[in-house]
Amino acid sequence: MRYTLNVVAGIIWRDGKYLAVERPEGMPMAGWWEFPGGKIEPGETREQALVRELEEELGIRCCEFEFWRDLMHDYEEFSVHLHFFHVTDFTGQPAALEGQRMEWVMPGEPAVLNFLPADIEIVEALKVF
Repeated sequence: MRYTLNVVAGIIWRDGKYLAVERPEGMPMAGWWEFPGGKIEPGETREQALVRELEEELGIRCCEFEFWRDLMHDYEEFSVHLHFFHVTDFTGQPAALEGQRMEWVMPGEPAVLNFLPADIEIVEALKVF
């Protein structure tokens, strides 16, 4: 039976670049790159989930963020409903708290990271930023 995951993702900006993270070994879809974030827990708003996920995953606290857009993507076994936020101010230094690799990406440069299929449309849209 197909199910849908509701997920938040932060497009974290610093010096004109956004942060990409690689899914670490032992996690589903390990080795693929994505925007940091995670599942919305029952009873959480999208905004609460974003703040919690970025604290847990990167050790940063969001100060300024705004919802940008959402999209649905179907994988073979499940669907994902992604809610993307631009994060323009945060406190702390992003750290790989889950063992993930991290890269700051210049939006207009050719893609060299292997992003998850669900994120490719967003990577393309960010090229105009």
